[in-house]
Amino acid sequence: MKKIITLIATAAITASMMVGCGKSASPTDANSTDKAASKKEIKVGVALYKFDDTFISTVRQALEKRAEEKGKESGDKITINAVDGQGQQATQNDQVDTFITQKYDVIAVNMVDRTAASVIIDKAKKANIPVVFFNREPVKEDMAKWDKMFYVGAKAEESGTMQGQIIADYWKKHPEADKNKDGKIQYVMLEGEPGHQDAILRTKHSIKALEDAGIKVEKLASDTANWQRAQGQEKMAAWLSSFNNKIEVVFANNDDMALGAIEALKAAGYFKDGKFLPVVGVDATAPALDSLKAGQMLGTVLNDAKNQGNAILDTAYSLAKGEDTAKTIKGITDGKYLWVPYQPVTKETMDKIK
Repeated sequence: MKKIITLIATAAITASMMVGCGKSASPTDANSTDKAASKKEIKVGVALYKFDDTFISTVRQALEKRAEEKGKESGDKITINAVDGQGQQATQNDQVDTFITQKYDVIAVNMVDRTAASVIIDKAKKANIPVVFFNREPVKEDMAKWDKMFYVGAKAEESGTMQGQIIADYWKKHPEADKNKDGKIQYVMLEGEPGHQDAILRTKHSIKALEDAGIKVEKLASDTANWQRAQGQEKMAAWLSSFNNKIEVVFANNDDMALGAIEALKAAGYFKDGKFLPVVGVDATAPALDSLKAGQMLGTVLNDAKNQGNAILDTAYSLAKGEDTAKTIKGITDGKYLWVPYQPVTKETMDKIK
């Protein structure tokens, strides 16, 4: 009997020691588990229409930088995978398929063809993966298809209006700009990609702003240069050959085309010995600001790549976290649009842009 009592007592002591050891280890284990659970990886697939577009590359850099900042703020690991659509909608569709197959949390899309968004929307909706469109706005019918998608961009008509106002101000201050003294602006227009809402609205509203300012206009020529600097230079060189000294103003739907036009003008002897022709673009890219500083480009309009990149990432993050994004992201209108304002920029104001 004594042996049995001794064995029972020994077993009880051993058990209590094991429980005690278990209790002392559990807080550390629990903390480790909590930390592991809090550090979630959020994967954002970014489908760009073309890597070598100057403005889009700047948006991409801003988005990636914001992902790093947001990761440090939140403790989440945010992975950005940006892919080049190379200007081909079929290529971009395949890239989105890959994001879906690999179960990305959110897909951000800069459409090659804005009218083809329904294909991507249908695929994402079926997979229940939210979408943030940016820079190239899908048509409203497509944006109404699902509540888990948003658009980040700027209102293109504003940039066109600001271009027109820059030219109107210059025209009123410089009577010598009216070369033939007919009281009208003879202009040429370098347009972006056909069908792109920015190209359509910038073209329309830049001229409307002049007319609203009481200035008469005459279009000498317009043509698409597809946002490309080389094409802008080629078109401008051809117009100089055709119209020579008749051209009084050059409008370009973006800075790259404007800089191409300036190259053609430089080759024709402009921007030296007092020979000047006003050229306006849009985006306020670094090369454009250099041109402003050099007294070549007259003006541009800041298309705020930094804040667009920030807005894209913040919206994508909110969607990935399952938040009510329309309420958590400040500035969203109509339930799914986040507009980033433009700013006019000239040599005199370039140091003041935010």
